[in-house]
Amino acid sequence: MASAYTPGLTVSGDIVVRRVRRLPIKGDVLVNVGDQVGPEQVVAQAMLPGALQTAKVSEKLGIEAKDVASLLKVKPGDKIEKDQVIAEGKKLFGFFKAPIVLSEHTGTLESISEVTGNLLIREPSIPVNIKAYVKGVVAEVLPQEGVIVETRCAMIQGIFGVGGERVGAIRVAVPDASTPLEASAISESDKGKILVGGSVITYDAIMRASAVGVTGLVAGGVKDSDLIKFLGFDIGVAITGQEPINLTLLVTEGFGHLNMAERTFDLLKTLEGQEASVNGATQIRAGVIRPEIIVPLSSEAKQVTATVDAFELKIGTSIRVIREPYFGKLGNVTELPAQLVVLESGTEVRVLRAKLSNGEDVTVPRANVEIMASG
Repeated sequence: MASAYTPGLTVSGDIVVRRVRRLPIKGDVLVNVGDQVGPEQVVAQAMLPGALQTAKVSEKLGIEAKDVASLLKVKPGDKIEKDQVIAEGKKLFGFFKAPIVLSEHTGTLESISEVTGNLLIREPSIPVNIKAYVKGVVAEVLPQEGVIVETRCAMIQGIFGVGGERVGAIRVAVPDASTPLEASAISESDKGKILVGGSVITYDAIMRASAVGVTGLVAGGVKDSDLIKFLGFDIGVAITGQEPINLTLLVTEGFGHLNMAERTFDLLKTLEGQEASVNGATQIRAGVIRPEIIVPLSSEAKQVTATVDAFELKIGTSIRVIREPYFGKLGNVTELPAQLVVLESGTEVRVLRAKLSNGEDVTVPRANVEIMASG
């Protein structure tokens, strides 16, 4: 066996990608195939039913349930405003003011219970909007569900991220891939931008960026203790991307002080000033999801030079090791032995030999590397 399929990270200056934009429930698609869309454009919308609230009319008027209907001022299907009179009792002995029931909610009267004497009021529906996320063209419409947006772009995938989908202009805030992103490098003018650091994002930089209103932070690494301190909770093994934070953070190499790969840093420098879409969503286990930065290319750019549709290990393939003792190291495949190798655990696996960027020749299990696709 000379090659093996290995999911990997993409670092490409020119690639075509598609992103599925799907509603959580059935709804309406607002665009058509071939439409040009922007990252903030709503492409599909659904209405999430509002909460069902109870008005205890029988109890409040002190009457039997069967008598409620005759005292109502509203009927099923009517729109109701908060503090609106929905029922009025009878005057007592003709002298006392008739008791009334005011609605505690705004919504629509859905039903009347003849058993309990309660009204069920449905609060207004909540719109659920799905945005295009990236600038591109609608390649496919999924009826009542959403769309697939296609874009020709530069794309960089990271190892780990937190925070959801955001859009901002890229600014490289450090001189090289080995310089940490410090708080002193962030100014008020960085509001709404995606800042690029080198080896690590410090805790003070994260806090400063959050206070300023920075859209995203990108660097080689981050200390896990700093990230947990910023989030206020430990990072679980499930998918990230839904954290209640006001920025998106992405690391390209891993946890700790890790220099960003030179070619990743160089690519980001060429993209400075351009609008990018960033998403920190990460899932390491089954159904791998990688955090990403996507920068749509202009229509004047040259034709696509490389589109990565499949990942295949072969001699010369650029890889990143994702397990100790060489975690985060970059290199190139030099040999793909066909025979199985027995590990200390007794497991038989296929391995590869690679020359790391520091010149070291190593042998590692093929499952312990990710292909670094580039174009």
